[in-house]
Amino acid sequence: QVQLVESGGGLVQAGGSLRLSCAASGRTFSSDAMGWFRQAPGKEREFVATISWNGGNTVYADSVKGRFTISRDNAKNTLYLQMNSLKPEDTAVYYCAASRTTRWSNPSPALYNDWGQGTQVTVSS
Repeated sequence: QVQLVESGGGLVQAGGSLRLSCAASGRTFSSDAMGWFRQAPGKEREFVATISWNGGNTVYADSVKGRFTISRDNAKNTLYLQMNSLKPEDTAVYYCAASRTTRWSNPSPALYNDWGQGTQVTVSS
């Protein structure tokens, strides 16, 4: 059974940092592009960051560029999102996703086949 399990969310003050992890199991993800998406209350799910199968290419949403860093450890089947200088508008449920469709970074959620259950990030002002 394929599983993606996010962890590391929580409540943090504006300007603080959090590191999200996504542990993947059930198959090998080392050939997949992977990504982070988020959904705030009353809003649609939006792209945050994506990374290619070998970690060599990353793409970020403009809203998080320079503050967030996506990385992966294929030996551990784990995806990370380091979030610095957090803002109240970063408050959302954060989801990790894996794509069997492409190896390359891509911001389109339609290309991602497997999704985690999400972890809540709340940034207070």
